[in-house]
Amino acid sequence: MWQQTSITLRARPRGFHLVTDELLAELPQLKQCRIGLLHLLLQHTSASLTLNENADPSVRRDFERFFNRLAPQGESDYEHNYEGPDDLPAHFKASLLGCQLTLPVRDGRLALGTWQGVYLGEHRDHGGPRKVLATLQGEPV
Repeated sequence: MWQQTSITLRARPRGFHLVTDELLAELPQLKQCRIGLLHLLLQHTSASLTLNENADPSVRRDFERFFNRLAPQGESDYEHNYEGPDDLPAHFKASLLGCQLTLPVRDGRLALGTWQGVYLGEHRDHGGPRKVLATLQGEPV
């Protein structure tokens, strides 16, 4: 079984956002997969996907603070600044974290750890809606 779905995540403010439930709501076909893989590709260069803590929102706030220190906005020696001072730092963060995840599927559900969830890292001040291409492959129920 192979299925592919284009998902548009609603626009969010800059920061890290738990989007697991929003993604799953758009993937009812996951319930038909006994064993397989779900590949998620975020089709943007200034946002990211990562897997991390799904319970305590302070982790997401700490992620934002850490990555802002790692790739600060407004550095005078950045050459790429056509789309504003948040653009190049957003590209840095997206490259460091990545734009794709491959997740295991078991018995119609994501086989994540108890405290794991999918984060959208929105690295722009006004990034807008974000598109994710979800490809499910596996053995049907």
